[in-house]
Amino acid sequence: KLCGYLNKLGIKGPIKTWKSRWFFYDENKCRLLYYRTAQDMNPLGSIDLSNASFDCKMENGEGIFEIRTPSRIFTLKAISKQAMMYWLQQLQMRRWEFCNTQSRFPSTGILSCSFAFVSCFVFTFVDVVDNEDFLPLVKTPTEAVGLKAASLPAPQTSTALQNISLKHPWTEIQNTVYNICGSKQLWGSSGNVFSFDEFQEHPENVNEEQEAEEGTLEDGRMGPRLNWIRKARWMNSGFPGSEEFSREKNSVDKMSVLQQQILTLQEEVKSQKELVKLLHKALEAAQQEKRVSSMYLTAAEDKDRLELVRHKVRQIADLSSRLEALEQEKKELEQILTLRDSHIQELKEHVQLLMEKNHAKQEVIMTLTEQMARELSDPLQEANTIAVETLYKQQEEIEHLKDDIDAYKTQNQFLNSEIHQVTRLWTSVAENEKALLMKCACLQARNCQMESKYLAVLRKLQEAVPDLPNSHAELVKNLIQEALQWDVKEEAEEALSSELKTALCPSSEYDEYGFMTVPDYEIEDWKLLAKIQALEIKSNKLRSQEIVEKPLRDRWNSIGELSPCAELKSLIRSGIPVEHRQRVWRWMVSRHCSPVPGHYQRLLEQSGSTEHPACRQIELDLPRTLTNNKHFSSPTSQLIPKLRRVLLAFSWHNPAIGYCQGLNRLAAVALLVLEDEESAFWCLVYIVENLMPADYYSDTLITSQVDQRVFKDFLSEKLPRLMAHFEHYRIDVSLITFNWFLVAFVDSLVSDILLRVWDAFLYEGTKVIFRYALAIFKYNEEEILRIHDSVEIYQYLRFFTRMITDGRKLMNIAFNDLNPFPMKQLRNRRSMHREELEAELCELEQIKAAYVKERAEQGP
Repeated sequence: KLCGYLNKLGIKGPIKTWKSRWFFYDENKCRLLYYRTAQDMNPLGSIDLSNASFDCKMENGEGIFEIRTPSRIFTLKAISKQAMMYWLQQLQMRRWEFCNTQSRFPSTGILSCSFAFVSCFVFTFVDVVDNEDFLPLVKTPTEAVGLKAASLPAPQTSTALQNISLKHPWTEIQNTVYNICGSKQLWGSSGNVFSFDEFQEHPENVNEEQEAEEGTLEDGRMGPRLNWIRKARWMNSGFPGSEEFSREKNSVDKMSVLQQQILTLQEEVKSQKELVKLLHKALEAAQQEKRVSSMYLTAAEDKDRLELVRHKVRQIADLSSRLEALEQEKKELEQILTLRDSHIQELKEHVQLLMEKNHAKQEVIMTLTEQMARELSDPLQEANTIAVETLYKQQEEIEHLKDDIDAYKTQNQFLNSEIHQVTRLWTSVAENEKALLMKCACLQARNCQMESKYLAVLRKLQEAVPDLPNSHAELVKNLIQEALQWDVKEEAEEALSSELKTALCPSSEYDEYGFMTVPDYEIEDWKLLAKIQALEIKSNKLRSQEIVEKPLRDRWNSIGELSPCAELKSLIRSGIPVEHRQRVWRWMVSRHCSPVPGHYQRLLEQSGSTEHPACRQIELDLPRTLTNNKHFSSPTSQLIPKLRRVLLAFSWHNPAIGYCQGLNRLAAVALLVLEDEESAFWCLVYIVENLMPADYYSDTLITSQVDQRVFKDFLSEKLPRLMAHFEHYRIDVSLITFNWFLVAFVDSLVSDILLRVWDAFLYEGTKVIFRYALAIFKYNEEEILRIHDSVEIYQYLRFFTRMITDGRKLMNIAFNDLNPFPMKQLRNRRSMHREELEAELCELEQIKAAYVKERAEQGP
């Protein structure tokens, strides 16, 4: 059977749409019937092929061909070029068979095809007679043509609603009712909508088939029962038996066919729903009319009927008045149109006059041009001719310059566009680079954390070496030696940006101020602890880089002129960024200690001309200053002479103190941050003479001793468990903390935490030292409480400040957990303990004088 789905071009006014149709060739009438789907009962129309011609021009599109009948041109589209050629060949051959059977010839049966490689070839009836194989048979595209295609879903090119034919509503209604009723019966009986076995059981239907052929309606529709017989015969002739079909196809093919049928039926149901909605609207209008008629017929009295008639008369009168108004409006529009036509005629006459004037002006211009040409040709007007030529050249140059300006404008727009694109690319690359750097920072932080855990395990194994076998002990020692060696990777350092190089590169040996990230201790156990601590500090810095450091740096960048306030105090306690620290320190020093111009130079001249008594002690302390910093670790370092000059100048500036051990460390830190030696000198003056109490660096160090007693009081109040633990094992914490107070934690804390302490110390004073000293003990309180031996406690207190890795945690303890911490209480405690200490010193002096007198009386 020649049948299958094709797309038919429907034209309704200016709108052209492709609609999917099921085409079936009727052999008896030589017609091509088309339905909306393969399951429809009545066709939507037919194409008479007896007097038709076929055309398949490639410029229309692939798979598109035309069937031209005397009354109409049908444009169809197959799914492929092969399917198109198959349809054209089969239609031509079947029409020839029909005409040969009826003993007549087609009058205009011509197949014309034009492709890119063939201009045109025509097959007429004579060609068919001479050679029946006029064209090699095209292989049947079973996926698009034949009864098998009926079980496949239609190749929809539009929505289901658009695929409905509005020209044949009655046919659509009949097909819809048939599909709904027929699908229920067929699915209920055999489960296959294409099974027509019920018609094969009645052989007497042959006569009915003949009647169906004779009783075909003129418009292409057939009666329901006759069409059922025709379609049953057609479907059964192309389909094998159910048993043969089940043998040929496996279960997988059946399942796919059923799924496709389900999809087809679902689309069909959608379209039928839309059609039902339209029918509902028409039915409502008919019901409304029916109600009015029934009301008129069921009226009991003539009065009611008369009222209904009056209502209709009023509606008719209303419509008549509307019609009169529209007619009146039409007349007014006709009058307006007449006026506009007259106005247009006047405008045409005016245009004609203007054209005549223009023609006259052109004639005058031509006359003047000829006169000017004659004057230019006169030999007496050569000078004028040269002037005119010069004018023409200038005008040409001006035109060229205008063209150049336009070209430059175009080029400028192009370059601006390129710059914009490059800027976008650069921004994207910068964002990607930033994201990669942050990802690298997180990964390196995790790596540092894992490495610190690994080193902590090695330390535990190091402590257990005496209990291990010799082979295992040797392996542990080798692992520790390998862990203590830093692998400096120069290529990785060059690849990282200079901004995050120090933060991301764990192999950096020194920080931004020159302090060693891992101090070189002589004791191997301390070396391992130092490396563990360096890795943990690096991990904490990398993790807080984006969350804490970046917002803090943004807040500092937004501050212009510095002025004392609560916000500035909070920012300074959180730590000053490296790029702002020098500026802020200079501002804090200048607030309380105004530098005297030329004073420092005069002190240097005095120290150069006269040797100070403290000069020898200064020279002894210089090599012992900040030995873990590369700027002071060598006698030839550049900062050593600067430090010497600062200390000598201070000894002449303050003769009462001269020089005290510890001042070298204070001046060294000031030099590292401020860089200028005069600024470092005034910073040292500010610390000794303004921040620290009087007599803090005198010969007796009396105020320093007072602060130690005050600190013990605070330790008993803030950390009573820890103080009781110290008293139980007779631990004197002043042996450890005295140096903290004297040099403000220099050489006790790591550089990053040390400089944060100094930031707050320079702004708030010595109260910060008390806060951080208590915070250090609270930070390690649990570790100290687990030690139950006085010697081990002293050994732990010697290096436990170096094991503090989280500076943010220490800061929160110092300024939050230890509150309240009033300055008034600190002053009262200092005055009380100073009186007690002075009394004790006076008593000691008396005892010393009595002892000296007694020895003098006893003789040599």
